[in-house]
Amino acid sequence: MKVIRIEPTEITPKVILNKAKEEFLVQGRCLPEDVKKFFNPIIEWFNDYMEEPNHETVMVLDFDYFNTASSKMLLIILSKLRDLQKNGNRVQVIWKYPQYDFELEEAGEEFSQLLNIPFEFLPKAE
Repeated sequence: MKVIRIEPTEITPKVILNKAKEEFLVQGRCLPEDVKKFFNPIIEWFNDYMEEPNHETVMVLDFDYFNTASSKMLLIILSKLRDLQKNGNRVQVIWKYPQYDFELEEAGEEFSQLLNIPFEFLPKAE
């Protein structure tokens, strides 16, 4: 399975999706100008991954900021993790956020409650 590696910019996060190395990471600021263009390859990758997933998937979401349009795309990706869990695979989301950013912390909590998948919340020191 191909590896996705996207280097971060001022408006897009670093992305690593590597099944063989069990690396699933989205990190940084996420406010792409064309949210569908940015996220569609990632969603397609997860569609392929779901055909033959690892027994356990630990997704690290480490945001400094994301916009509303990106949150909709994140919901699609996290829904795929929920589907993996429903099919008997272990899933965990590690949600990292700036220590005093209560909005980002709350956004992760809302995703967790909405999707009913295990989240671990890790505040980052400033």
